[in-house]
Amino acid sequence: MYMEKLMRLIEMTPLLLLLFLPFVFAGHDYNQALSKSILFFEAQRSGYLPHNQRVTWRANSGLNDGKASGVDLVGGYYDAGDNVKFGLPMAFTITMMSWSIIEYGKQMGANGELGHAMEAIKWGTDYLIKAHPEPYVLYGEVGDGNSDHYCWQRPEDMTTDRHAYKIDPSNPGSDLAGETAAAMAAASIVFRRSNPAYSTELLRHAYQLFEFADKYRGKYDSSITVAQKYYRSISGYNDELLWAAAWLYQASNNEYYLNYLGKNGDSMGGTGWAMTEFGWDVKYAGVQTLVAKFLMQGKAGLHAPVFERYHQKAEYFMCSLIGKGGRNIQKTPGGLIFRQRWNNMQFVTSASFLATVYSDYLASSRGSLKCAAGNVAPSELLSFAKSQVDYILGDNPRATSYMVGYGNNFPRQVHHRASSIVSFKVDPKFVACRQGYATWYSRKASDPNVLTGAIVGGPDAYDNFADERDNYEQTEPATYNNAPLLGILARLGGGHGGYNQLLPVVVPAPNPVVAKPKPAPKPKFTPTPATSSNPITIEQKMTTSWNAKGKTYYRYSTIVTNKSYKTLKDLKLSISKLYGPLWGLSKSGNSYGLPTWLNSLPAGKSIEFVYIHSTSPADVSVSSYNLA
Repeated sequence: MYMEKLMRLIEMTPLLLLLFLPFVFAGHDYNQALSKSILFFEAQRSGYLPHNQRVTWRANSGLNDGKASGVDLVGGYYDAGDNVKFGLPMAFTITMMSWSIIEYGKQMGANGELGHAMEAIKWGTDYLIKAHPEPYVLYGEVGDGNSDHYCWQRPEDMTTDRHAYKIDPSNPGSDLAGETAAAMAAASIVFRRSNPAYSTELLRHAYQLFEFADKYRGKYDSSITVAQKYYRSISGYNDELLWAAAWLYQASNNEYYLNYLGKNGDSMGGTGWAMTEFGWDVKYAGVQTLVAKFLMQGKAGLHAPVFERYHQKAEYFMCSLIGKGGRNIQKTPGGLIFRQRWNNMQFVTSASFLATVYSDYLASSRGSLKCAAGNVAPSELLSFAKSQVDYILGDNPRATSYMVGYGNNFPRQVHHRASSIVSFKVDPKFVACRQGYATWYSRKASDPNVLTGAIVGGPDAYDNFADERDNYEQTEPATYNNAPLLGILARLGGGHGGYNQLLPVVVPAPNPVVAKPKPAPKPKFTPTPATSSNPITIEQKMTTSWNAKGKTYYRYSTIVTNKSYKTLKDLKLSISKLYGPLWGLSKSGNSYGLPTWLNSLPAGKSIEFVYIHSTSPADVSVSSYNLA
């Protein structure tokens, strides 16, 4: 009971374990790939483009969207190579971009891309706010896929129908409203520190949308029937209701949403569906991964038996990815996940993201993946995700990069209207509906505008790929292909794990920071100086405190640094007068050592561990070590 209370208290503090140990995966420039993958979203923008728009061959478009319906729906994203704004995949894109930042925002900040990534999210959430003008009204599509696909025009030249389609109590759409609630809730976490007023507004919309989705049940494509041909909700809406509840709990810590997951997990399929895919339609694997995280964090409470069933299904999914489950996912001869010929890459990036975060969740809880073929180390999941990203970036039988603009051999004839037609800024002469097909679509030449960062549909089941504009199954990009990739690239580019993904992480404010917070008082350090006989320093500081039931708890951060010129091995620390939980070290008998995932500490490097108790700092000293 004591530990359970402590775990709840811990959620109140921004705990983050960091290993300052540079370890860059070899072979690809993941940081460059991250920068390019974020840039792609600027090419997909609809509406009035901002002054800092970096994709300069695009111009304003869709400026009358929503006008005929008496609502402002200017902005948002075109989903793929067309000029329609589809609400369900757009919201999923925002959710996954937000999840990427929530998990790996610090790595993005180190790469200088956090600001751009947050701008990409806000471009989407600004639109979603407009699309939700009343508590029980949500606009879920602007434009019609049939008329849009009849034409091949730049967004700037659109002459196609821009009708706006909505859901309301008479025409419900629980899947659409649920996914949009998830997006708003996840994004509220992203902006909580840098823009608290905006974060609060997003959370308010998320609450309303969840209530709308849950109260008025129905599939959105039964109400917005024009979406059926393009984004049919095959899985129904139960997965989105659970998905939204999970994100609302993560954003608010409101027990109502935790209870919703516990009470409805069995009846809504959260604990029943054993999945081998995750994407804009089917969210079960994502829900199961999040609930498994809650379970590892000790938040399940009375719902632990139900949450354990979610957890088992999450592990089923992970085992299927690495070929060690009861039913394994199909792969190409070159090792790429293969689900379907049409835009297969969406499943690759989404599944790889889940593998990445689950690997870090397991490592943080010092657990292992339990598969039909035996226990698997968390690092194997991360290695799998890395193999998928490396395949995308060019490590494949064709030596083709499926990210446009990355490497030397990438798709040049992308199925994308804006990319394939001369820029409006170069030649503003109007391109008519069918003229675009005759002049530009059928042109057997490279696109005049490079769609930098776009992840195209990718190869077939045998690693074959045809770089042809009319081969839309393989050469069309999509926003939801890129969104999960942001997190994986940040993780791989940021080096070795070592940070605890189960502890609350505050997303750092991007640079430049508009509103500077008041400087915090400088913490007092209690260092152990390095000498020739003891080349290891130990610095402790109290970083936060809080009161609970008349007792004051303190969170201490301790940094151990190897000041020698050699590699530190077999470190043993003695810690006495410790009366609470500790994270970041492994315990052996009465002493503590480096965490299990770290064998040694190179010269000049540091490791941080944290602990919480209700008294003055514990006594930490070096018992033994070896220098090699």
